[in-house]
Amino acid sequence: MMIFFIILLITVFAIFINASSHIANYSFLPKMAGHGLSPNDPSSYSRPDHVILTNIFLSLDANFERKIFSGNVDLSVKKIKHNSNELILDTKDLKIDSIFEKETGKKLNFKLSNPIAEFGSKLTVELPPQGPAEFVISINYETSPNASGLQWLTPEQTAGKQHPYVFSQFQAIAARSVIPCQDTPFVKTKYEAVISVPDGLTAIMSAICDSSRPLGGRGSMKHLFHFVQNIPIPSYLIAIAIGALESRDIGPRSKVWSEKEVVDAAAYEFANTEHQLRTAEEICGPYVWGRYDLLVLPPSFPFGGMENPCLTFVTPTLLAGDRSLANVVAHEISHSWTGNLVTNANFEHFWLNEGFTMLIERKIIGRLENKHLQDFEAYDGLQELKDTIRRLGEDNPLTQLVVNLTGVHPDDAFSVVPYEKGQLFLRYLERVVGGPERFEPFLRKYFDTFKYKSITTDTFRNFYESNFAHVDAIKHIDWQKWLYSPGFPPVIPDFDMTYVKVCSDFNKRFIEWDGVSAIPFTDDDVASLRMEQLIHLLQKIIAEKPQSIDKLRKFEEKFKLKSVKNAEIKYRWLRIGLQSHWEDKIQETLDWLVEVGRMKYARPLYRALYDWDVSRQRAINSYKSNKDNMMHVLAYTLSKDLKLSE
Repeated sequence: MMIFFIILLITVFAIFINASSHIANYSFLPKMAGHGLSPNDPSSYSRPDHVILTNIFLSLDANFERKIFSGNVDLSVKKIKHNSNELILDTKDLKIDSIFEKETGKKLNFKLSNPIAEFGSKLTVELPPQGPAEFVISINYETSPNASGLQWLTPEQTAGKQHPYVFSQFQAIAARSVIPCQDTPFVKTKYEAVISVPDGLTAIMSAICDSSRPLGGRGSMKHLFHFVQNIPIPSYLIAIAIGALESRDIGPRSKVWSEKEVVDAAAYEFANTEHQLRTAEEICGPYVWGRYDLLVLPPSFPFGGMENPCLTFVTPTLLAGDRSLANVVAHEISHSWTGNLVTNANFEHFWLNEGFTMLIERKIIGRLENKHLQDFEAYDGLQELKDTIRRLGEDNPLTQLVVNLTGVHPDDAFSVVPYEKGQLFLRYLERVVGGPERFEPFLRKYFDTFKYKSITTDTFRNFYESNFAHVDAIKHIDWQKWLYSPGFPPVIPDFDMTYVKVCSDFNKRFIEWDGVSAIPFTDDDVASLRMEQLIHLLQKIIAEKPQSIDKLRKFEEKFKLKSVKNAEIKYRWLRIGLQSHWEDKIQETLDWLVEVGRMKYARPLYRALYDWDVSRQRAINSYKSNKDNMMHVLAYTLSKDLKLSE
């Protein structure tokens, strides 16, 4: 019996090793599952431990009248378990017409499950149990006009007012609304795409465009674009935009794209992109993606930026006219290594993307600007983190670095916690081993070791501990508390307070001012503040008790806040006005929210409007009138902020 048991263990181990060899690019198999979802990722139905996607080939037509994409996708797949008889994919509101094996043309049976809320439906495709280990299946399908990963704009909603526009936003799990796929960052594939669009429009993607031509020859009503992405990426990084787009060169490997009405302003704003890119390479190692282009999207884009490979999407709220908000590009550039090259295995480990990105972004700022500003930005992030944790609750499990997303949509877990708490943890780990001169070579080694892979927090921890095993101080790191305890970080690092002290002095003078005597700031005082310091000062005022409207009026006039173009300043000033129940700011806020779809601004401002009984119904009415013009992720989260859905 003992011999039989030993033989059984050896056999099981051999099967495991054989399976593991097929998924060498994936360094772990997560163990937590959601409600009816996969054990690999609580946000996905897919089972890449059974059958895994290895390549995606899209052939789609953009139909602006119906607001859909239609066509087919060829999925190259590999059986990890040789007796697997089904391929499981993620979908959401897709109309599946037929599925067949590419080589033989044999139709394959399939079944769509009932959807689970925002997670969509499981698509199960029957596979021949004795078929080959690797093969290609082709799926004919079309998207829904309400696809959560797409924003369709009428000509009137664009800057030029002449042509329609569509753009995607697939992070976190919206790729399934456009492509039947294994919609989990655990799976990374190369992809190729052929996209046909109405003549006069341009398609761009998170890939290299190697050709374009009229479809059917001269005079065709359609134009065909071909794209290739030869570096494996997760599904959430597949991206597309189609519109009346123009480009300007801003560096030897970069263009900025947008509608012609804003393209020159965008080219000016992001002229320093190559400097940021080279500085990132000094810190992280070679940039492997070839192109680094930028697309300035219409105002309904819900994020500051999205790090799509080869083509970062950015919000037009960055166009301040003085390059004061261009550091967002440093953040997205950093993602070329932290997230795109080395990826979190699922969104429970999202801090591996964003914490590392914040660290690298601020290192870039430190090199291009100065160490004072690097620490000032980090300190500012700490204050935002504290505000977020207080709002969510210190015992809220979503304030952990590693969260449990069983039954929780990643969008519902989104906050600054993985960004700022993650960055503080990495800064602490850097200090423990002796500072940047020791930690930065480790970072480059980390990026090189795990490039093209998806990993978990445990993978990072093991790599860190093995590389610094000779450093006794790492034995005192409380990994459990940092990673799995909610609330504030257990250790707050020291910061250079040079810029902070100036802001604190300004804040003290403002708070102690009676509002009747002369305002305690001269024109020279105003001119001496960096834009980043004014933003920080306003954030400090938000943290104070509400100020009198008379004081706010005089402050607004002195600092010329009525005419400010900087969205970070405008957003904070509106919050201060609403907090002080300044009725003039209600309509001003509502008007701005119609123009701006960025979640960072919209959600706090809508919450502030909702919290004041005078503006609550106006906020709800405004939301209902404008939600169809919002990207799905913003409309979805705002409906909860405004208590319109549970």
